[in-house]
Amino acid sequence: MYLPEPQNDFIFAVIAEELGFVGCIVIIILFAIFVWRGSLIAMKAPDMFGSLLACGITSIIGLQALINIAVVTSSMPNTGMQLPFFSYGGTSLLILLCSVRRLA
Repeated sequence: MYLPEPQNDFIFAVIAEELGFVGCIVIIILFAIFVWRGSLIAMKAPDMFGSLLACGITSIIGLQALINIAVVTSSMPNTGMQLPFFSYGGTSLLILLCSVRRLA
């Protein structure tokens, strides 16, 4: 299978090729822990705005990771969505890191 831009949208395929099943499971577990911790932060937020903000940021990142992994495994059609925190791209990474900083 030829991937024209593997560092952009199909970085999970490159990770699977280089690190195998264990590497893929580690990345999926890391995203699951991120969603779990974001849900805990949303539940413990002192006000409604903080709760909704934490829930929204966590949902966006979790769904983006889920959709990207589904696209790479051919479970969904190609959408062009990047894998959060792993795909090549400065603007996406900067925005994700700034939004996660807001959660802490």
